[in-house]
Amino acid sequence: MAPADTPDRDRLIVALDLPDIRVAEAMVDRLGDSVGFYKIGYQLAYAGGLPLARALVGAGKKVFVDLKLHDIGNTVARGVESLSHLGASFLTVHAYPQTMKAAVEARGSSKVKILAVTVLTSYDDRDLADAGYRFGVRDLVEARARQALAIGVDGLVCSPEEAAHLRGIVGPEMDLVTPGIRPAGAAAGDQKRIMTPAKAIAAGASYLVVGRPVLDAPDPKAAADAIVAEIAAARAA
Repeated sequence: MAPADTPDRDRLIVALDLPDIRVAEAMVDRLGDSVGFYKIGYQLAYAGGLPLARALVGAGKKVFVDLKLHDIGNTVARGVESLSHLGASFLTVHAYPQTMKAAVEARGSSKVKILAVTVLTSYDDRDLADAGYRFGVRDLVEARARQALAIGVDGLVCSPEEAAHLRGIVGPEMDLVTPGIRPAGAAAGDQKRIMTPAKAIAAGASYLVVGRPVLDAPDPKAAADAIVAEIAAARAA
């Protein structure tokens, strides 16, 4: 779990789901000191965003590289080895046992934490059935969480709806990183398992990942400040 002295500002991870580096850099400038933690996923990574990750770390920011690695063990291991040199705080893999084991072993002495993605927050039971799974969301998330804990993964990416249940399974030490965060009144978009910032923190989430509610806000800095204030109030309650 995030250390108790982790600043509330650093419990908000803003997803830089943006089309190019210039737009991302402009957003980081707009957000200024309001945000200390950024996520770089597929869209920006494939547009040259990995050097930006290194630059953000050099500027004192924390970075979450969200590439959801999943391949044969050797390929995952080589990818983790390469990415570990960026200085990122978090790196995601899909929560398949072989994948998680390869990532944990390949991390070596680097400080990057390996996060296992349980079930994407855009999926529900019907989506899993369509994909051929015999488990529903709750059962699959729980099974993968137990496997991740046994393998030595540092944290889980899960829906805030599952955070309280998982906290009881994995204990207080494992990080629970929750996308699917929507402030009251915000559009759900393509997310199906969502929660407000305050409720997610109360449920046991360590870090909240927020993209569109900040990026698309008329005043992104004010939107981020409001979420951080909600995190602070929830933690003080």
